[in-house]
Amino acid sequence: MRILVVEDSKVVSRILQHLIAQELGCDVDFAEDLASAKQLLEQKEYFVAITDLNLPDANEGEIVKLVLSKQTPCIVLTGSLDAQQRKRLLQLGIVDYILKENRFSYEYVVRLVDRLQRNQTVKVLVADDSVVSRKFVRSLLEQHLYQVVEADDGNSAWEVLQNQPDIQLLITDYNMPGLDGFGLILKVREKFSREELAIIGLSSDDDESLSARFIKNGANDFLQKPFVHEEFHCRVLNTLDSLDMIRKLWDQANLDYLTGVYNRRYFFSQYEELIILKKQKRGALTLALLDIDLFKGVNDTYGHDVGDEVLVEFAARLKRSFGQHFTVSRFGGEEFIVAFRGLNEVKSFALMDKFRSQLESKPISTSRGELSVTVSAGIASLSDDESEESLDTLIQRADKALYDAKEAGRNLVCIESDHE
Repeated sequence: MRILVVEDSKVVSRILQHLIAQELGCDVDFAEDLASAKQLLEQKEYFVAITDLNLPDANEGEIVKLVLSKQTPCIVLTGSLDAQQRKRLLQLGIVDYILKENRFSYEYVVRLVDRLQRNQTVKVLVADDSVVSRKFVRSLLEQHLYQVVEADDGNSAWEVLQNQPDIQLLITDYNMPGLDGFGLILKVREKFSREELAIIGLSSDDDESLSARFIKNGANDFLQKPFVHEEFHCRVLNTLDSLDMIRKLWDQANLDYLTGVYNRRYFFSQYEELIILKKQKRGALTLALLDIDLFKGVNDTYGHDVGDEVLVEFAARLKRSFGQHFTVSRFGGEEFIVAFRGLNEVKSFALMDKFRSQLESKPISTSRGELSVTVSAGIASLSDDESEESLDTLIQRADKALYDAKEAGRNLVCIESDHE
């Protein structure tokens, strides 16, 4: 990613250079006037241009039109801006304008560039039965490089969400035929949590209670039509930043800090209640408890850093093998657990023994060279006969099978029922 900064103030340029290097680590070219900026724009392609509005050889904002003519997103920096200039800039289609007031202004610029980079992978669904309103919102979102999907009513929006679960933000109008904004949000929140999808409500109604009702129904924010460009962008930016923060907090609470697979806490939160439902419906559930063989020797011989490398790669292989359909968790130390929902112990054994064999045949690359690693595993399935069986007792049965695998010489997968 390459950024162009057009600024005649050396102080401002130095501040931006420092912040961009510190926060983004990307390539930056600097121009002090329109002529040098034009030359650079003809030679290179830029992800975004950060431009001063008034330059020594162009004090009427000509730089903005030049940048936009190259299909390059433009962020305007200026010491002052009157209402007429502001309106003209927004009509041209700039990303945003920032007044040069303090260090926070420049930090905001860098934050905005970072957001633009991430926006390229953010998919937004706009649900509105008004073609004009929908296209207007789409144009604003595309200025900030979002991927935009449209739906002309609530039912269409719901179908899109069913087929495209990677959508991160839903912007929905209130008044729509069939399924209105409130109804859509209620359906969405039954399936998508706040960690998965953010929602902004829109309406042109003058009902003062709409904002509160939208948020109470599950929306993250609400905007009254008509709205100004800056407020829309700020609300979207803050909503997505909040979504990122919620996801980060969720990850910290539920993912293992070293390997990135689910942690013990997540596993118990998911399966303590699930095991009750499985027994009621007589559904299949099998647990495989795994332990890396002689792992203490790896730490003692090569150090804990290499031990961590082994754990990370081992977890990655587990995730590649089972993470798409089953739950992989780190239970602690070198011990992991895989929950096979819907599989009996025979099918689970076949999958786990295949993983064991592949691990044995392919050494793990570390900073100290390749290490041959093996694993032992114990398997136990939910018993139809034991109505009082809990998650703890099922884990204990898998642990007994793991103990049997260790006692039998390691590098084995044992089924708990085989050793009754």
